[in-house]
Amino acid sequence: MKKLIPQEVIEQKIYMIRGHKVMLSTYLAKLYGVRVKALIQAVKRNIERFPDDFMFQLTWDEAEPSRSQFVTLKKGQNIKYLPYAFTEQGVAMLSSVLRSKRAIQVNITIMRAFVKLRLILSTHKELAQKLNELEKRVEKHDVAIQGIFEAIRQLMESPPAKDRIITGFRPLDKVK
Repeated sequence: MKKLIPQEVIEQKIYMIRGHKVMLSTYLAKLYGVRVKALIQAVKRNIERFPDDFMFQLTWDEAEPSRSQFVTLKKGQNIKYLPYAFTEQGVAMLSSVLRSKRAIQVNITIMRAFVKLRLILSTHKELAQKLNELEKRVEKHDVAIQGIFEAIRQLMESPPAKDRIITGFRPLDKVK
């Protein structure tokens, strides 16, 4: 199962919606090997296991602009039903609702992806906090030190989506 669904692929399907890291029902159904309708029916049969902080349904405003990001549809098609968003706890609860061996293995991989993302985020927060503390200590020092802090902050920012690769020859005075 681990070879079928790499953790990196799952990490790319975790979105930030309403301040929560979530996975959408459309993608989860594909991972579990069930139809979306079957997944939602199983959830609704066990709705007491899914409070609002475990699962919520997207609004049309949330779903429509991000249609191409969340749902794979052919050009010209529309979303018929609003997808559900499952938080980490909601995804964990799905394993008790979907009782197949595949569901268990998928859940294990998804939980590892959530833990890895949480670790990355906490590492960045700790680094930023330590940097701020250090900056306060040397606040009255040379301007060069402030430049170093700015350079470090720029390095901590997320990389751009895609860097353009420029090929070919350019005169030295035209190179950036």
